[in-house]
Amino acid sequence: GCVSCLDHDEHYILTFPNGYGRQVNALFGIFVFNALSILTVPWIELGGECSINCSKTGYNASIVFHTKPFYGGKKHRITAEIFSPNDKKPFCSIEGEWNGVMYAKYTTGENAVFIDTKKMPTIKKKVRKLEDQEDFESRCLWKDVTYNLKIRDIDAATAAKH
Repeated sequence: GCVSCLDHDEHYILTFPNGYGRQVNALFGIFVFNALSILTVPWIELGGECSINCSKTGYNASIVFHTKPFYGGKKHRITAEIFSPNDKKPFCSIEGEWNGVMYAKYTTGENAVFIDTKKMPTIKKKVRKLEDQEDFESRCLWKDVTYNLKIRDIDAATAAKH
């Protein structure tokens, strides 16, 4: 993807993590034939390595979205390193939760909150009307799937997806 900061004439090329739909089975009691299995609430998990690069400034970042281990661990964990142009060692390391608070540790010794996503304002997307979109633009392409999911018709949504 490309994110442009028009005020600075900067363009950032970035890669995206994988997305996973997760749901864990929890077994209670003694392990016997036909043990009772309770399904937990499903969640979306991001996982994998990503990068962000700015050709104008030379700054870049390496980001890892950590998947939750089967036992223990936390959901939504992220770590990142930010590099100055031509440097092999990061000047800043980040860790936290991608949907919560992330903390920065700088090589100067300073530690600070990098971002708290829960305190960020929600900004409504600006999207062209469906009739103004090309056939393969996301909302136009997936409109039937989205509609059928909203009305809870899974069979029709699956058919539209194919």
